[in-house]
Amino acid sequence: MQYTLEQFIADARGTLQAENNATGREKVRQLVERLLQNQAFVASAFPEDAEAGRRTIYEEPNQGFIVLAHVAGKAGKSPPHDHGPSWAVYGQVTGYTDMTVWHRTDGGTGGGDASLAKVKEYRLNPGEVGKYDVGDIHSIAFPDGARFLRVTGRDLDYVERLKFDAAAGKAIVIESASAQ
Repeated sequence: MQYTLEQFIADARGTLQAENNATGREKVRQLVERLLQNQAFVASAFPEDAEAGRRTIYEEPNQGFIVLAHVAGKAGKSPPHDHGPSWAVYGQVTGYTDMTVWHRTDGGTGGGDASLAKVKEYRLNPGEVGKYDVGDIHSIAFPDGARFLRVTGRDLDYVERLKFDAAAGKAIVIESASAQ
């Protein structure tokens, strides 16, 4: 029997209610890996004719986590960034995503002068899942047509986060949409 989105939601909800910490978030990563093995779910969440962009599949009203489907029309990359007080799990569906993990070396925590060092680079291929915990800094790059499932601990449009301009040595605050 295939692991369904409904089962994932119930399991993630229970896991995060019992363990809203790094251990629980690792369990959510494993649940995403299991969900991506269900080809019927993948086909419904990422149909062949899906438009490029991000679509919310599910938002948990109590725990706050969100399940998102990302479809890249064109290749893209992000600057190094964190997810503020949230975390993220990325599950590759098609194509790949090159991930770079960074460490802030200046000892700072907010915006302003900042220096980063690369810690690790790896590629997520279809079926593979990566986790970025609260405070982790990473960047992504993907080719045309890449598709991935992303689960975040909160709606990132409503949390203050940081993005980094490594060349300029700056951390830039990304304001919450709720602050506008």
